[in-house]
Order: sequence, then C-alpha cells, then structure tokens
Amino acid sequence: MNKYFPHTEGDIKEMLDKIGVFQVEDLFQDIPSSVIHQKPFNLPSALSETEIREEMAKISGRNQKMVSFLGAGSYDVYTPSVINALTSRQEFLTSYTPYQPEISQGNLQYIFEFQSMICELTGLDVANASVYDGSTATAEAMFMAAVHTKRNKMLISQTVNPRIIDVVKTYAHFRDVELVFIEEENNQTSRTSLMAHLDDQVAGVIVQNPNFYGVIENLDGLAEPIHANKSLLIINVDPSTLAILRTPGEIGADIACGDGQTLGIPTAFGGPYVGFMAATQALVRRLPGRIVGATTDLDGKRGFVLTLQAREQHIRREKANSNICSNQSLMALHTVIYMSLLGKTGLVAVAKQAYNNAHYLCEALVKTKMFEKANKNPFFKEFVLKSKVNVGELNKYLGNLGILSGLNLGEVNPKLQNQILFCATEMRSKEQMDDLAKKVEGFKNVR
Repeated sequence: MNKYFPHTEGDIKEMLDKIGVFQVEDLFQDIPSSVIHQKPFNLPSALSETEIREEMAKISGRNQKMVSFLGAGSYDVYTPSVINALTSRQEFLTSYTPYQPEISQGNLQYIFEFQSMICELTGLDVANASVYDGSTATAEAMFMAAVHTKRNKMLISQTVNPRIIDVVKTYAHFRDVELVFIEEENNQTSRTSLMAHLDDQVAGVIVQNPNFYGVIENLDGLAEPIHANKSLLIINVDPSTLAILRTPGEIGADIACGDGQTLGIPTAFGGPYVGFMAATQALVRRLPGRIVGATTDLDGKRGFVLTLQAREQHIRREKANSNICSNQSLMALHTVIYMSLLGKTGLVAVAKQAYNNAHYLCEALVKTKMFEKANKNPFFKEFVLKSKVNVGELNKYLGNLGILSGLNLGEVNPKLQNQILFCATEMRSKEQMDDLAKKVEGFKNVR
C-alpha cells in the first residue's frame, strides 16, 4: 500500500482554519503580483497512464542512440542488470549518514565492504566512506597533504584531467594553497620539471595514472625523492585498471583517489558518480568523511559501526578535516555489487578487454591513413592520435552517422590542434570498431 496520500478538501480546510486564513492563496499574499506567473502554462491536459507511457516513449524516441568512443573521465562501461534491481530497493534509497548502528547494519556493512574492496584495489591500508566524485576526492587529498605536512604548496602534473585540475584550483584558492604545475613532456609527467619544483614548501605531488591522455605513466622511483622531501605522493587512478596495473600502494603512494564510475556506473549524463580515497595507516585520522569499522556485540555477533568521523558535524570545526556531510553510499553500493558479481577474475577480464579494444582501435584508425600516433607511450583504454583532417568537422560527420567520436583536444588546449583522444572500453565490439574505421575512411569522399 502506498505510504503517501494526497490531502483531502477536509484536511486542507482544517489546516487553513487552524492558522486563520480563508484559502491557500492567502498564504502567498506577501509575494508581489508582478512576479507571479499569470498566464496559463504550456502543459498538456491530463492523460491516462497508458497515454502517458505512449507520450514518454515518443519523447524518448527522439534521442539518438550513439556508439561512444568518447572517454576523458566518463566511460561507457558494462552494468550488470542485477545492480539496478538491488539498488532500487527502498531501504537503499537514502544517502543519509547511518548514525544509529542498531538500525543501520545493512548500510554500514556495504560501506565497510566498499572500503575493503577499495583497499584491495589500491593496495593501501585504509579507505573512507565515499566522497562525492573523483575531482573532489583529489581536492580533499590535497587538503590532507597540506594539513599533515603543515605546508601550503602543491605540485600537480599537467597530465591530470583538466576537469579535475579546475576543481582542485577552486578548492586551493579558497584554502590559500599554492598550486604549481609540473610540465608535461610527450604526454607524460616531466621528472625534470617535478624535481625542479620540489622544495621544502611542497606538501604533496598529484599525478594521474593512466593520465588524461590515456598514457600509463612510469612512476617507478617517484615516491623516494618525494618522501625524502617529507612530501606526500597522491595518485588519481581509474580503479578498473588496477586489476592489472601496479597499485598505488606498490608504487609507494601515500594517498590514492579517483572516481568509481568505471566500476559499473552508467555515464548517466555525468552523474551521480562516486569518489573514493585510500591512504596509508599513518594518514587514517586525516581522511575526510567517515570510516566504518567491523566489531562484535555483547553476544559476540559481528556488527558494523562508524569508527572515525573527522568532520565538522562531529568534532570542533577547526579540527575537522573536511565539511563533507552527505555520503554517496548508494553509488558505493552500486560498485560493491559490481565488484562482487565480477570477482577478481572478472575484473581482470574486463580490464584486459578494454586494453585490447583500445589497441585494436588505435591500429585500425592508423591504417585508414587519416591519423598518426601522437606518441609511442604505453596506453590503457584511451589514446591520442594526430588527425590529418579537421577534427571538428570529422566529429560532426561521425555524429550524424550515430557515432560519438573522440574528444577534440584542440578545444581543451590550443596547443593540441587536430589531435583527438579516442576511447574504447570493454563495451566496444570488433564490429563497432571496424565500422568506425570504415566511416572515417568515408569522410575522405565528403570533404
């Protein structure tokens, strides 16, 4: 039975009588008539359920279904159908903090499992309950480093996704953190530039792997000079790649952060996604948000509780690590179900499929002689090609044929004119990739 019922005329009259007004409109008498919309709204008349379904089907039919080769931070990934069936259950439809453990064991358990799985993926000691998204997680990691080291300068590689950089810039500005950019060299982080900027004022260094260009950065030996400088190494990572790439823990990172969207969350017009953060044990009390822990009750039964809550709602504002108040736990549950369904073997298989698809597509596009490789760097699911034709015109042409093409890098950075960032996830079939190559060749005949 529906829990919610509309107010009857009797209910409304009783409430109006109680507060001493004659009609509902009297409640709004203080609003100037000049700002009240007087004309009728351009809305259709009431429809039956069947008619509404037909109308909505017509509207949705206007959407163009496209095969996506676009990545750059939001990826077309496999979403097992069972995930929506489970996450749409009513008891999960809240992101409110589970303050009372005795009535929140289900929420607390899946948050605990989320943390545990993130720790296993990243190779680090502790993870918090989810933050908003990968960009804000990176900004929070910056704050962690600044507070821990008591320094206010941050180095960030130019190979980090520009959208992440924009968010980090905004956060840094309002917390008086000086942001210094590490130059890129051949689509990779320049070690020379990093070392030149590494001084005793640097709180931490932020890099991304794979980076914005899809390149698998060589981070071997990077942690040693950073730690010798008493700074922290922060790596923004795509968690789906960690099934086969070296983990941040193996590289020597102090903090790993990123977005869990690639763990089965649909692109969904840009959200909602789920950020994650993991760190070494030494930084556990610097993590923002909250940490769920496992314990036993008086009867010896396993239970879950909020263990650390280093945010301003729970402790003095000046001592808080962050003012994060809500919790993207529904999306954390989404990733937990995804990882549980696939298991370790499945995660490896998906990562290998994406890797193989990207390399197949790269070679197929180069064979069209419309592109050439921008670099010889190792890459994962994304890669940069130099185009011999106008990228904007090519993308418009492909869009009309039902293909969402790669990112025009010239629109991101004027220095990258006629370069394009393609992506091929595990969702792309050989037929779709061959079709893209064929349509690219067809562009020669329409110019």
